[in-house]
Amino acid sequence: MMQSKTPAETWRPKNPQDTELFRFAIWAAQHRGADLGDLSDGAGVPDDLYRRIHQWSITELSEFWDAVRTYFDIMGIGFETAALVDATMPQARWYPNAQLNYAENILERTRDTVDQDATAVLTINEDDAMESISWNQLRTRVHGLAEQLLEFGVKPGERVAAVLPNIAEAIIGMLATATIGAIWTINSPDLTPTATLSRLRQLEPKVLITTDGYTFNGRWYGLAEFNAELTAGLPGVEHQLEIADFRAAPTDGNIEYVAVGFDHPLWVLFSSGTTGKPKGLVHGHGGMLLESLKGKVLNQDLSIHDRYYVGANTSWMVWNTLIQALTCGASVVVYGGSPKVNAADRHFEIIAKTDTTRFAVGAPYLTMVERSGLSPAERWNLIGLKSILSTAAPLPESTWRWVHEHVQPDVRLGSDSGGTDICSGFIGTNPLEPIHLGEIQSPLLGVDVRSFDDDGTEVFNEVGELVITQPMPSMPIYLWNDRDNRRYQETYFGRFPASKEHPYGIWAQGDWVIQTDRGSFIVKGRSDATLNRQGVRLGTAEIYAALGPIQEIAESTVIGVERPDGGYWMPLFVQLADDAQLTPELTERITAEIRSKASARHVPDEIIAVQQIPLTHTGKRIEVPLKQLFSQHDAGSAVNRDAIANPEALSEFINLAEQVSPSS
Repeated sequence: MMQSKTPAETWRPKNPQDTELFRFAIWAAQHRGADLGDLSDGAGVPDDLYRRIHQWSITELSEFWDAVRTYFDIMGIGFETAALVDATMPQARWYPNAQLNYAENILERTRDTVDQDATAVLTINEDDAMESISWNQLRTRVHGLAEQLLEFGVKPGERVAAVLPNIAEAIIGMLATATIGAIWTINSPDLTPTATLSRLRQLEPKVLITTDGYTFNGRWYGLAEFNAELTAGLPGVEHQLEIADFRAAPTDGNIEYVAVGFDHPLWVLFSSGTTGKPKGLVHGHGGMLLESLKGKVLNQDLSIHDRYYVGANTSWMVWNTLIQALTCGASVVVYGGSPKVNAADRHFEIIAKTDTTRFAVGAPYLTMVERSGLSPAERWNLIGLKSILSTAAPLPESTWRWVHEHVQPDVRLGSDSGGTDICSGFIGTNPLEPIHLGEIQSPLLGVDVRSFDDDGTEVFNEVGELVITQPMPSMPIYLWNDRDNRRYQETYFGRFPASKEHPYGIWAQGDWVIQTDRGSFIVKGRSDATLNRQGVRLGTAEIYAALGPIQEIAESTVIGVERPDGGYWMPLFVQLADDAQLTPELTERITAEIRSKASARHVPDEIIAVQQIPLTHTGKRIEVPLKQLFSQHDAGSAVNRDAIANPEALSEFINLAEQVSPSS
C-alpha cells in the first residue's frame, strides 16, 4: 500500500492536558480499565492517545458508552444492564430498562455546575438588539409552556410541531415538548407551505406552534396567510399556539419531567426530499443525550465557559446542535436574520458582538465570505473565537487557508462529516491531534467508520464508500411510517450485506471518502453523484475545491450524464458574481485551475453560465436530481421544487435539459 503524503499542518493543540477528553481518558483508565498508555502525572499526553481512546471506544463499544453515561452523571434510572444488549442494526437495543428525560438532563444536571443566573440563551437580531435568558429563566419558561401543552391534553408520544425561525422560543418549545414526553419537530418558515405540509402531514401533530412573522434582510415577512394554510392542511391540529402566547411560568410551581424509555422518540428530523417525500428520521431521548455529550464535550471540547453559535435555520439538523450544546452547560446564541445583512461577514460580526467562542457553519458560507474580499479579522475582534466547525460540504483548501489568514490564525478550524440521519458526525475533529490542510482529523469516538470498495473490502488512500460497521446510539430508532423497517433497511443497509467480519450490519452513508493510512479522511462528495469518466470515478468535491480561488464564480455545480449510446457528458454550471462574464479568458482560467489542482479528467466537457444554481434550504447542491433531470427530461419526477430554496432557478435548467438530446 502506497503511503499518503501528510499535508501542511494548520493547527496544533497547545494544552491538550487541559481538555475534557484528556480528563476523561484518565478517568476511563482508572475506573474502566481502558489501556490508554502512561497517563500518570508528569508523563504528558501521549501522541497516540486519541487513537488509543478511539480504538477502545469501538472495541469495547458498550463499555465506552456506559463510561460516557457515568462520567457525565446522566440523570435516570434502570442503567443496571450493559449499555448495548443487542448490536444488530438497524434495531440495536440500548439500555432496555432505562428511564430518563432529555430536557431534565439539560435543565437539572446543570444546577450544580453552572451559575443559574448566567446566560443560557442569547438572542441577537438584525438590528443588533439582544435579549439574554438565564438558566433559571429558561427553566421557568420551559415549565410554563410544558404546563400549557399538558392543559391542551398532549400526551407522551403525541406530536408538537413548530414553524419558527432560529429564535429562543424554538429552543423553549423543543425542551417543553421533551419535558412531557411528546415528540417535537420544527420547520423553518422560509419553506413553502406545500413543503412544510409534506412533512407535518406525516406526523399528524396535535399542537402547532407558530409566529406572526419574522425579519430577514431588513424586510418583514408576515405569516398570517402562511399559518392559515398550514392549519387548513392539518385537520388533526387541536391547538395553534402563537409564541406571543407562551406562558412565562407555571401557575402551580415546577412541572415534573416525564420519565421515558431510552429509545422513546425525542424529535423527528426530515431529509431534504429533493427527489421525493422527505424521510422522517426519529431519534430517541437516550441516544441523543449520549451523542450530545460525547460529541460536544469530548470531541469538540465544549465547556460551561463557552458560548456556541451556529449559522443555521431550524430546518437543518445543525440547528439542533444548539440544544446539544446546552447539555454541556454552554450558553448559545440564536439569530434568525440574514447572514449577509450589513455585509457578507455578518456571522463574524455576531461572533464579535456576542463573545462567541465556538462557531459552526456550512462550508459554502466561509467560501462566500472569502470570495467577497472581506477580512473579518480586520473588521471585528475575533481573538476569543477558539474553534470553527465547518460542515455540510467539503471545505476548499483555499478557504481553509483564508480562515487562518483573515479570521483567526490560531482558531481550531476543522471539518466534520455526518448527517441528519444521526444528527451528529461520523468523522471530524478532536482536541488532542494536529489538523492538516484539507483533511478531516479522525473518526469520532464510538464510531466504527471505514471506507469500502465495491466488493466490501476496506481500502486506504483511494476513494471508497463511507460505512459504519457497529451501531451508534444516535442512529434513528425508526423512520416515520416505516413500521416494518423496510425503507430503513433499504436506505442504509442495502449497499453491503452483513458479513462474518461485520455481523451486525453495514451502514452505508452515501459519501465517497478517502481513508488515509494515517487515520484521517477526505470527503470526495456524494457517492450517488460521483462522476465516472472513462471508467475512473471522480469526486465532485475536487472540482469545487479547484474553483475556490476564482472570485468570478459565486456558486457552481457539476454533473455527469450517461448517454444511451455509451457516451458521457460532464457539464459544469457556474453562477457568476456580479458584473462577471464567462469570457474565453475566464473559461480558460477555470479549465486551467481544474486541470492543475485536480486532473485533466476533471476538466468538464462544457462550462455553462446560469443565473442561479439551485440549492436546498440548507444550502446544499442538488447534483443527483439535476443529473436525473438531464438524463430523463422529466422535471416533475426528477426534482421536488418544494425542497429547493430558490425554485425559480430550476426553470433555466429545465430549458437547458430540453435543448440537450439524450443521444447527443
